[in-house]
Amino acid sequence: MALPPQDERTLPAVVLQDLDKQPLEQALAGVQGLIDQHGHLIVVCSQAVSPETGRRLHTIRSLLETDRIALFRPALPPLGLAVLARQLRQLASCDLGPGVLASAGRLLTHYIHAGALLGSVARLDRVHVGLRQHAKSWVPGQHFAVLAHPEPQLVKLAPGITLAGPEFGTSMLVAKGQLQSDWVTASLVPQWNAQGLRETVLPAESAAWWGTGKLIEFAAFLPDLSVLYQLVTSVRQGSCHWCGIDVIGDRCVFCSAGPPPVLENQNQLPAGRGS
Repeated sequence: MALPPQDERTLPAVVLQDLDKQPLEQALAGVQGLIDQHGHLIVVCSQAVSPETGRRLHTIRSLLETDRIALFRPALPPLGLAVLARQLRQLASCDLGPGVLASAGRLLTHYIHAGALLGSVARLDRVHVGLRQHAKSWVPGQHFAVLAHPEPQLVKLAPGITLAGPEFGTSMLVAKGQLQSDWVTASLVPQWNAQGLRETVLPAESAAWWGTGKLIEFAAFLPDLSVLYQLVTSVRQGSCHWCGIDVIGDRCVFCSAGPPPVLENQNQLPAGRGS
């Protein structure tokens, strides 16, 4: 899902539509054209997409024999993932290298609070559902507030009930499914002290991710580009020992190389001996 630009600097996204349904040659040519045009490609993909799509992405990357495609599939609900993709599009306008930009995805996930109000948790398998909560979900009219990220929470909705929210200023994005309720906008937004509220369409994968179409999905996030940039540039950067690209963290997001092994010096002599 490609969200509308957050500001005038937000770069557009390329949606790889029906990637698993295209002939392989057509999908290869399309991705190769994007690499030729932009140099590197960061693919942000939901864990709720079909297994065929996931396999097709890995097949394309393998057949192109390139280390310029970063596949990123964080454990975020679809709306939270769409928010993260837009944040990366915001940062793409800054002076960040492709490795640092792709690595920033792992960092920024920690600052996204994503959840949903559900009409049933009977088929929810992304967050632990207790036996009592599972039984109550079959009672008509029951609503459940669920936070999937960063710390899973699940509570039956009742007066005064809320979810633990961010301890920093955020904006809120809301996408309504087939559930009718004003709890998110009337209760959760002021409880979380969200500084802004916008609505968008429900992502295509949301019903599959949450196990029901009776939902209202929400995500709280950092909207300011300057704050995002400061977060990313404050983290120590290093060069991948295999492909040489600058990254954040120990594992390269493009070639997947981890940190080099620490080898003991086999020729080192015991102290006080040798010359």
